[in-house]
Amino acid sequence: MKLRAALASLWITASLLAADAPKEIVIFDGKSMGDWQSVDAGGSGTIRVEDGQMIIGTGDSITGAIYKKADKLPLTNYELTLEAQRLEGNDFFCGLTFPVGSLKTCATFILGGWGGAVTGISSIDGADASENSTGHYLSLDDKKWYRIKLRVTPENLSVWVNDKKEVDVDIKGKKIGLRAGPIEEYAPLSLTTYQTTAAIKNVKVTPIAGK
Repeated sequence: MKLRAALASLWITASLLAADAPKEIVIFDGKSMGDWQSVDAGGSGTIRVEDGQMIIGTGDSITGAIYKKADKLPLTNYELTLEAQRLEGNDFFCGLTFPVGSLKTCATFILGGWGGAVTGISSIDGADASENSTGHYLSLDDKKWYRIKLRVTPENLSVWVNDKKEVDVDIKGKKIGLRAGPIEEYAPLSLTTYQTTAAIKNVKVTPIAGK
């Protein structure tokens, strides 16, 4: 009887923990563009859904889509995950613009920019990913999936690529903003490329507990 009671108690505890666990929100399901809207910043390429993926085509400059219901998602204490690959081109194939505490305060995680290898956050204290401490070179292969996890808290921005932490920057007291130019048209939450064709899938947002 004691064993049965102990097992019942464990089951109840596990059920309560599961009920309290943050639930992921799928914001691109691979079936349609849904709440995503393409934006033409001038010479942008086309975007389509194919084989469960968002295909962002090559344009003269930036091509991308905005998530129209960003105001329904957490603005801090969240993780955003996705998978991306570069199909052709030699510049960034994942420009993930995201809110940082407010819909009016945003930054962009760049994967493979400035000729195909620079990775980091634009912008911090007015410096983009090629100029600030988050920017570094990362060897990236075409037609290979990269798993990306972005974590946003009031104090920190972190990004993992294929489970390796590539960005870890404290932002308390720093000015966060977008790089001046066409990327400003893609706030507050978007996926973009620059003169590059990319495939994106499995885009999800998960609230996380604050400190």
